[in-house]
Amino acid sequence: MARTKESVVTQSFRQAMAWLHTWFGLVLGFVLMAAFFFGALSVFDREIDRWSIPATRFEPQPMPSYEKILRPAFERMQPLPAAVEAMAPRVDGPMPQRFDTVGSWSAYTTHRDPVLALFAGYVVPNAKDPDEQVWAYATIDPRDGTSLPDDRLKLGSGFFYPMHYSLTLDWKNLGFWIVGLAALAMLAALVSGVVMHRKLFRELFTFRPGKARLRSVLDLHNLTGVVALPFHFFFAFTGLLIFAATYYFPVGHTQLHDLHDRYAEIEASQTGLPHERAGVAAGLANVDVMVAEAQRRWEAAGKAGDVGFLVLMHVGDANGYVSVYRAGTDRIALVGDGIHFKASTGELIREDPAATPVAKAAEFLTGLHLQHFRHWLLRWLYVLGGLAGAVCIATGFVFFVEKRKRQHALAGSQGARIVDALAVASVAGMVIATLSILVANRLLPDDLTGRGDWERYAFWGSWVLALLHAAWRSAPVARGLPNPAWREQCWVIAALAVAAMLLNWLTTGDHLLRTLAAGYWPVAGVDLALLATAAIAAAAGRMFGRRTTARADARMREQEAAHA
Repeated sequence: MARTKESVVTQSFRQAMAWLHTWFGLVLGFVLMAAFFFGALSVFDREIDRWSIPATRFEPQPMPSYEKILRPAFERMQPLPAAVEAMAPRVDGPMPQRFDTVGSWSAYTTHRDPVLALFAGYVVPNAKDPDEQVWAYATIDPRDGTSLPDDRLKLGSGFFYPMHYSLTLDWKNLGFWIVGLAALAMLAALVSGVVMHRKLFRELFTFRPGKARLRSVLDLHNLTGVVALPFHFFFAFTGLLIFAATYYFPVGHTQLHDLHDRYAEIEASQTGLPHERAGVAAGLANVDVMVAEAQRRWEAAGKAGDVGFLVLMHVGDANGYVSVYRAGTDRIALVGDGIHFKASTGELIREDPAATPVAKAAEFLTGLHLQHFRHWLLRWLYVLGGLAGAVCIATGFVFFVEKRKRQHALAGSQGARIVDALAVASVAGMVIATLSILVANRLLPDDLTGRGDWERYAFWGSWVLALLHAAWRSAPVARGLPNPAWREQCWVIAALAVAAMLLNWLTTGDHLLRTLAAGYWPVAGVDLALLATAAIAAAAGRMFGRRTTARADARMREQEAAHA
């Protein structure tokens, strides 16, 4: 009797977990689909940038000379009119015509970046918050300092990458909160999925494509979920950790604002790195000498000497200092190993001490998530893990619809039809939108005003069209039949992928044979990925076509038998 009660309780618990798994996955799976898919693309965001901006198709460059390249580029910078206009409501009085007091200059690069990103923060007179600055951004060719157009959208690092963690919804940081909620739901879905399946090890090796569609779809859902289970859990968990202090619990800038400012003052006194300007003008020593000294110190400590981040704080002020941070591509942990110098004299102020055990753990987890290291095999494993997550969610959608659409058809319910249309748009439609922005990138004129905005319009517009098409073609689902939109959108994907590859050839001359022969993998890799996408989509389109025909034939035989 005790065993019977125990089994009943266990079964009830599993059923509760199944409910949690199903509905959490369904409601927030659409967000997770985007997070996984664009997260996989973000692994090679810099390579996608080079495909989308042909002017950057040269080899990655080290941090250039400050005196020869960076200083002239910084001195040319000024905030864009849009940034000045956005800052105006937070200032008492009119905004100046030109900003001359530089709060900070910084330059950032990675071992995969051919171009250099520059950032400049300017002190705003009469700002309501004295710490607030107006910012300017620029991208330059580090070989000669030439400025690249500001309106060219970096599809990889400027669009696909933020899409995976914020959906590019910047209003009130709404996108961060939606993705964070989805990540929490994913952790719950992973735990509940493990509880539901008692034979995880068997399901790790079980895939029966020859079985009935419902069985094979569930096998693929379980397989992709179990194989990449540690990957899925780790990235959801570390993603939440990375944004926790900045967006989810920013207590330092809200409830504890005064304490936060006091801590900044104490930290400045302990480290010797001034928190505020002194208000006394001062010159700037040779920054290249400071960089060389930092590299010498790293080499003496047995560390790689690539400079990833260069920062000049309080430029032109007696409290100014220069910080040189190491790229850290030789290890997984995201480390800076910063070395700081007094700007006016070049005198060493501070060398960052070794991290505490807790800080080391944080650096390792952050570095493993952001993958700034040099390890191409691990990068590809990240891509496979992200795509496995996308397949797991997509098969979950399909299983949900297939399991219920007959029942919904008999009951006259439209639930399965709605979910199926959303699933088509979330899976096939998302790929269509991604390929559409690549096609638009190659078709739009280089000198088109607001070119980046037009590329975004192509992305969102094609995704909306895919949703409308999926909804329009979903009527058969209400009768228990497959949605032909799956097949049709697969063929659209195949056509767009081939078109993007051909347009790259026609507009730049960098066809696949040329880039492969030259060993230029950033562009060749994107073109090969487009070919693979076309092949997979065409195969999926044929499969959906065969199954649709088979279902229609079976339905016709059922009707003939009923009339007989």
